[in-house]
Amino acid sequence: MPLMMVAAVLLFAPAVAQEPNAPSQPDVQPAAAHMSEELRASVSKIVILATEGANSETVTGTYRNKTPGFFGGMAKGAELGTFPVEVGGVPIGIPIPILREIGMIAGAITGKSERELQEFRDRLTQDLRAEVDQPLTNDALANDVFWGLKNVSTLEPKILALTTPIPEDTEAVLFVALTDLSLNIQGNKAIITTTASMRLDNAVDGTTLYRREVTYQDQDKLSNWVDNDTQLWHEYRNFARHYIGREIPALLYGRIDVKHEVSPAESDSIRAIKKDVWRGKTKSRTPTLAWNSSLDDASIEPASITWEVEIYSRERPVYNASGLRSTSHTLTVPLAVCGDLYWSVRPTYETNGVSKVGRWMRKADGKGAGSGNAGRSASVAHAYIQDFASFDLKCR
Repeated sequence: MPLMMVAAVLLFAPAVAQEPNAPSQPDVQPAAAHMSEELRASVSKIVILATEGANSETVTGTYRNKTPGFFGGMAKGAELGTFPVEVGGVPIGIPIPILREIGMIAGAITGKSERELQEFRDRLTQDLRAEVDQPLTNDALANDVFWGLKNVSTLEPKILALTTPIPEDTEAVLFVALTDLSLNIQGNKAIITTTASMRLDNAVDGTTLYRREVTYQDQDKLSNWVDNDTQLWHEYRNFARHYIGREIPALLYGRIDVKHEVSPAESDSIRAIKKDVWRGKTKSRTPTLAWNSSLDDASIEPASITWEVEIYSRERPVYNASGLRSTSHTLTVPLAVCGDLYWSVRPTYETNGVSKVGRWMRKADGKGAGSGNAGRSASVAHAYIQDFASFDLKCR
């Protein structure tokens, strides 16, 4: 589709009336079930393709005598597609929101809100057409999934171009693609949802072994999305890629669900605010993070657990450490940012000689928290980090 036509479709997408009492809070999707251990054990040689995979086009390859064409990444009809461009002679799939009003517009928009919506929509259109630094692409997603699967000791993943023949010893083909980007207006709030699909097919007969959709959603006032040169949107797209790129390999091969309660604890350098261990304050650029661990699973040996620690600023990750044996960690590198910082830990378990990960420590308070993929106010904290523990680093 020509770029001019894409812009025109976005400009004139119809509005859909909103129900008077429509909730402003997005629904939190239940945690998806990971792939079964039996299936994980049966498939080790995987080829990853950056496409949704369901189409009739043919390119060079040996997979069922047909592999999805380059436009296989395009969602059908008026959904999110992949616009082919070349950067330095290399084809790159750029997601372009087509008709669902970069999804769907719901609600009556007038006056200032209408102008803000038009500005935001125009900026998203312009940004999603950028060839070089756009993180929301099928190729970027496939690359993240590859490196996530590369860490699985029992797996031999390969990432190939759509025109590259599939090796004969391949056991399964994994299709990954961004399939939808929706903008939903409810009152003065804008909710943005990014959806990706994954499908693992048997390389011999083409039967589908496992498939899931993964979504990442955040919301805020429309005016906040527009402010500061749409800074919130640029932060959102990075966290969307970060979450989805991690969640797909975790569901496929990385994660196991264990009865394991993990919560933050006070340390000598981080003091709880109003006795709330989830919120702290410190003056140290190399604080000690501490957490409590309560394991209720006889199949896991507590001494075999290692930990990974991550710290985020409002915009990005700023610190990482892995392979930790203790339930506390003193930063080995001084933090270069101050103010509100967010941190979490994730356990790694050894089961039958294979490493599997648990979930990142999050606070669940009965308000849709603990998910990491559905936000409540992006300008306060993005969905991915909103339920992490936090501390305020006071810098002189």
